[in-house]
Amino acid sequence: MAHAHDAHAHHDEHHGPDKGIMRWIKTTNHKDLGTLYLFFAFTMFFIGGLMSLVIRAELFHPGLQFVQPEFFNQMTTMHALVMIFGGVMPGFVGLANWMVPMMIGCSDLALPRVNNWGFWILPFAFAMLISTLFMEGGAPAGGWTMYPPLVLQTGNAFPFLIFAVHLMGISSITGAINVVVTILNMRAPGMTLLKMPLFVWTWLITAYLLIAVMPVLAGAVTMLLTDKYFHTSFFAAAGGGDPVMFQHIFWFFGHPEVYIMILPAFGIVSTIIPTFARKTLFGYDSMVYATASIAFLSFIVWAHHMFTVGMPLAGELFFMFATMLIAVPTGVKVFNWVATMWRGSMTFETPMLFAIGFVFLFSIGGFSGLMLAMTPVDFQYHDTYFVVAHFHYVLVPGAVFSIIAAVYYWIPKWTGRMYNEFWGKTHFWLSAVFINLTFFPQHFAGLAGMQRRVPDYAVQFTDWNVMSTIGAFGFFVAQFIFIGNMLASCFGWFGRKQDLPNRVWEGAHGLEWTVASPAPYHTFEDPPTIGDDEITAVHDNPAHAH
Repeated sequence: MAHAHDAHAHHDEHHGPDKGIMRWIKTTNHKDLGTLYLFFAFTMFFIGGLMSLVIRAELFHPGLQFVQPEFFNQMTTMHALVMIFGGVMPGFVGLANWMVPMMIGCSDLALPRVNNWGFWILPFAFAMLISTLFMEGGAPAGGWTMYPPLVLQTGNAFPFLIFAVHLMGISSITGAINVVVTILNMRAPGMTLLKMPLFVWTWLITAYLLIAVMPVLAGAVTMLLTDKYFHTSFFAAAGGGDPVMFQHIFWFFGHPEVYIMILPAFGIVSTIIPTFARKTLFGYDSMVYATASIAFLSFIVWAHHMFTVGMPLAGELFFMFATMLIAVPTGVKVFNWVATMWRGSMTFETPMLFAIGFVFLFSIGGFSGLMLAMTPVDFQYHDTYFVVAHFHYVLVPGAVFSIIAAVYYWIPKWTGRMYNEFWGKTHFWLSAVFINLTFFPQHFAGLAGMQRRVPDYAVQFTDWNVMSTIGAFGFFVAQFIFIGNMLASCFGWFGRKQDLPNRVWEGAHGLEWTVASPAPYHTFEDPPTIGDDEITAVHDNPAHAH
């Protein structure tokens, strides 16, 4: 009898989700977990965004306006930790959960229970991190880089910070292992590595980066913990340690981390641009090799964050040239995206607008990165708002725009309902205008010498800061259009369910466009076989679009 009951339970589970809250807690379905990751990421973007508004409100005018310097530094630190580890990374993991199995023609990720565990660690990690705001001594205020000796002055929050970082790392590593195992072992018959969609390629390479560097961060923060509580002297000069050693270890993690946050974006943009240009992606193989080159080079450029610490001249020269070298594969990518658009039959739906905005604004962030790569001028730029402008151009119009573009692009496939195109375009133009208003003036403030992470500034920087603050508040408000548009698409506020075709976008290719819209709860239980002619439909032949 028990056996028959088990079979029956298995049968139910096979055909649809549980009902109610337990569906989401117990689920091992890649689509459910992708949805949970995306909702979690948007929640964290909202919390991190509120923290950034505290920072910008304080900097609206010189002098102290609203908060004390200690709390200001807590906000800058928490804003970065929440946005990076709670917003951008889980956002990309959510997209990988949803799309990678559908793109390679398998039924789920290889380790579904590990997938569930990897997600449910995160709400506890961030509850712990955010709770530090209410502890004696306040939240960590040593910057997201957690440099000693400053971070060792954190009060009761210190062990909670370290434990939260460990939990985020465990979540990232489990997700990355899952992605690697799935892509290498579960592709549909006939899908060779060089036939995979670029989003899958960029995630495979990103997952290897995560597995390589998250343990490095774990080691560094554990050494901080023993320095504070067990009287070791890894980073304490009085005991023979070296605080600069922490910077080396941290940035050996931190620089590949930068590429962990942008490589999946490259994959998304390489998927969207060919769709709306109605052309094959220009130079598919070179895109794969460029992505792998960027990943390799990311391990040998870390000390360009440390030109001012007194490195030997040979070290400065090596890291300067290595950093300039990484611009080459990145330039190949930008060239290929532009070449894909060249003479294409382009239309400008919302995902395409965000993708083009990505290419243009990410390139600006890349150029300022090249400026920062030059050792002698970096002495001038270091720790100024020029650096803040640089990495926000890479992360907001870069990583965040690509996540937004991906959601607009795939949400008709997820929900079976089209978002509202008018509000989508309104969202894009407001975001594009306000993001430039926020961060472009910071280049000038930084070049003129305004220091970062300081709540007060000299009066000559006022105009730039006023513009920045107006831009930040405008950008934050514009995102409510996005949230409304997405919720309307999820819950059908624009009326009845639309009868969307499998191939929602005319120029789209790939296996995810062969299943129904909305995608069934279980897809590809029997893997599709991919012959040479069909894979052509994945990225070679625009004729299949019609």
